[in-house]
Amino acid sequence: MQVDHQASTDEILEARERYVPRGVSTPQLVVTRASGARVWDAEGREYLDFAGGIACQNLGHGPAGVVRAIHEQVDRYLHQCFMVGIYEPYIEVCRRLDELWPGEASTKSLLLNSGAEAIENAVKIARAATGRPGVVVFDRAFHGRTNLTMAMTSKLVYKQGFGPLATDVHRAPAPYPYRGVSTEDALAGLDLLFKQDVDPAEVACVVLEPVQGEGGFIPMPREFIQALKERCDRYGLLYVDDEVQAGCGRTGPMWAIEHYGVEPDLIVSGKSLGGGLPLAGVTGRAELMDSVHPGGLGGTFGGNPVCCAAALAVLDELSAPGFRERADQIARLLHTRLDEIASRQPVVGEVRGLGSMLALELAERNGDAAKAVTATAREKGLILLSCGLDGNVIRLLPPLSATDEELERGLGILEEALGDAGTG
Repeated sequence: MQVDHQASTDEILEARERYVPRGVSTPQLVVTRASGARVWDAEGREYLDFAGGIACQNLGHGPAGVVRAIHEQVDRYLHQCFMVGIYEPYIEVCRRLDELWPGEASTKSLLLNSGAEAIENAVKIARAATGRPGVVVFDRAFHGRTNLTMAMTSKLVYKQGFGPLATDVHRAPAPYPYRGVSTEDALAGLDLLFKQDVDPAEVACVVLEPVQGEGGFIPMPREFIQALKERCDRYGLLYVDDEVQAGCGRTGPMWAIEHYGVEPDLIVSGKSLGGGLPLAGVTGRAELMDSVHPGGLGGTFGGNPVCCAAALAVLDELSAPGFRERADQIARLLHTRLDEIASRQPVVGEVRGLGSMLALELAERNGDAAKAVTATAREKGLILLSCGLDGNVIRLLPPLSATDEELERGLGILEEALGDAGTG
């Protein structure tokens, strides 16, 4: 059916209220077009996008190579199901992920639809490989909205009222230096967990985001990740590196774990991997990936050929000469300007992050000021997201294709919104 009439924002919001459940949290913004670092609403107003569909657009909206690859694949076929008829794009994505693995191991990959689905399959693989049931996760983690990944996720809103949740999930402290949780505190908590709650001999894996995303853009200290890997090796646990939000160039290199000098056993990818289409992956040491019996892994749409074509173009961009240099330039620009903003805005408690995966934590431990900042920024033409258990963290996810002018303009709007919140 062809639509001749472009509905207004009010018309679309009214239809949303009628046909979409309230459990899906949505803003008042109605997007009708997007390109690069910008989106336009139903009335044609332009916004700078520092949200990226929650970290799904590290290369920006509509990158030419990705769009071209999608069009070419659409003309061949839309769907096969890899378990019915295998196709080269799926295998080629797995080959490229092997090339980009942050270590020496030979790897294999499983392709899926979403980060949550990939996390769930990483746990399945870890259980099959070790013969153990337990999973260790960490405070402030976000791993998804399925039954298992809800149990692995910290924030109550994502799981409240949805129990009973999956069992054999154990939570340990994670470092949070700004709020007084040191690496030593976190490691002591993990060791206590192994003494009083679960025998490490019954644990299949630990799952950790190198930079916690929904939990507040908190980068894990280098010494914590290295000590965690040492404990994994000591007890025979698998280290699952959740790079759904932090990966695909967001912190500069392909994987955030590359900052830490640690080779994980499994990497979970997603979000920006598909360039805006639903694709996620589990990549790991070949012998671990092969531990699952034939038929134990899969899914109807996992590794859809159109999504794989998009991913290949994304991986080309992420590994192209000059990408890392530009990502590092953006990181320096953002961090410098955020430090300057924080020095002038008393509402800001801390600037933190890794590479260009940066955030401002507001000093007050409630979400009121952050909500005011994101709402004011949107009125001024900038799309921002908050995060953190207290909802008081403003995270920045601008595309790594943004110009310096776009970044500076967005940061200017952010400072104006922070000023309004600080005097409100």
